[in-house]
Amino acid sequence: MDTLTIAVIVGFLVITAFLGWLGWKQTKTTGDYLLAGRKTHPVIMAISYGSTFISTSAIVGFGGAASKFGMGILWLVFLNILVGIFIAFIVFGKATRRMGHALDAHTFPELIAKRFDSRFLQIGCGLVIFLGMPLYAGAVLLGGATYLVQSLAITRELAILILVILVTAYVMFGGMKGVMYTDAFQGGIMFLGMVILLVVTYTTLGGVQVAHDRLAHLPAELSGSSKALVDGWTKDGFTGWMSMPVFGSPMWMQLVSTIILGVGIGVLAQPQLIVRFMTVKSDRELNRGVAIGGLFIFTVTGVAYVCGALSNVWFWDLGKVVSIAGTVTAATPKGNPDAVIPNFIMTSMPWFNAIFMVTLLAAAMSTMSSQVHTMGTSLGRDVIETGTRFRAKKGNWVVRIAMLAGIGLSALLAWYLPVFFGKDGSAVIATGTSLFFGLCASTFLPLFTFGLFWKGATKQGAVWGFSAGLGVSIVWLLFFSGKVAGGLGLCGLLFGVPTLAGTGWVKDLDPIIVATPIGFLVTWLVSLATWRKVS
Repeated sequence: MDTLTIAVIVGFLVITAFLGWLGWKQTKTTGDYLLAGRKTHPVIMAISYGSTFISTSAIVGFGGAASKFGMGILWLVFLNILVGIFIAFIVFGKATRRMGHALDAHTFPELIAKRFDSRFLQIGCGLVIFLGMPLYAGAVLLGGATYLVQSLAITRELAILILVILVTAYVMFGGMKGVMYTDAFQGGIMFLGMVILLVVTYTTLGGVQVAHDRLAHLPAELSGSSKALVDGWTKDGFTGWMSMPVFGSPMWMQLVSTIILGVGIGVLAQPQLIVRFMTVKSDRELNRGVAIGGLFIFTVTGVAYVCGALSNVWFWDLGKVVSIAGTVTAATPKGNPDAVIPNFIMTSMPWFNAIFMVTLLAAAMSTMSSQVHTMGTSLGRDVIETGTRFRAKKGNWVVRIAMLAGIGLSALLAWYLPVFFGKDGSAVIATGTSLFFGLCASTFLPLFTFGLFWKGATKQGAVWGFSAGLGVSIVWLLFFSGKVAGGLGLCGLLFGVPTLAGTGWVKDLDPIIVATPIGFLVTWLVSLATWRKVS
């Protein structure tokens, strides 16, 4: 490791440690630890929201996926801004803040439980978050570890351990204030790093027009193994890196239903993001945060996806291979999309490696800190304390122990995700992220939406809607999803086939398309049947 890399990393860690310490010094009450005292500055809240939303899974995972899907993945940026920022802040955010303050709720499960007067929902939501979020956290860990492994020549186990120790240290002691301060700092680094990456990428490839023209005509230039690889994609619906796949094809279904809709809609039901709306004192702060959050999301995600697609031009000029074929190893014979962005940086702009490493560290740590905090509060406060009615008198030590359990489970999944879902060289990080976002949409979004905007939503409707969304999601993932069912092997063990969906387009359908409408319908119908209007 050269002197510049060491200096940049040490400087980053020193500032992060100071901000974590500052959060610890300012944390005096449970409200401070869980919600930063509900007085967060709008700029800090917006950047913290954005840096929590956008992680290494977006930069490395989805950036790598863009090397296969091309510019069509930019529709996800559009949904990220429209749904994840504008609708989330203006519509859901304001209603969440008001209800959270009125009910004195400190976590997402507690907000739902107090709205519907249901301990079952608080414990159930807490368990779904604690058991499901490690899938997303593991993907974030894997994204950061992938770059560390390639740039520092260390083992994946050591890279995961480094990230786990760094994040755990300041989250456990600094609470939400420490998380928000460090998120804002790390978000600033992410923004700057991605702007530099975009400028250098276009400069390296001859300018915006030249780069896009080359990418559009690249399929006609291919030969050898890369042509054979892309010809295989063409059978699945690939039409080029500058256009969408064929409507209804397997590639179109994966891009639209899993990646674009799974993440683009699922963001509304992300517990670690929802709780940020309850950290500000008025709607004015949310209004001020829209522009900041929108610019941040547009820049960081847009750059990652554009550079991921354009990397094909670079690798073709460098070695006559497309991006994924350029990352082939003995362990991933069909190529590894998650290695595309790290390889692109290290081969096209090695001088940028140290800065980009810190950018990815910031992306990983900003998201993971919120995930660890959310998993800890969900298990500690919403499951253990609510389920047993036990309350720690001081120190939030139950939540802190739960945080350790959550990050331990996340580290375990970071190791096993490639084992289950990476056998065919597919985008493991993007898949893990999309699965959790889709699970949240199917399970939480119906009762969260009706709870905020419909007084007629009842406890029974919420319980049945929650159960239906969760149940359908699990059944679909285990027995119908070609990706998950095939990777886990339970369907094959019980029924002798990889998936009950057969070989048609149904196996490529994400559970969010099936389970979320069912959750909404069940919540609405049961609420209508059990609502007793009081005049």
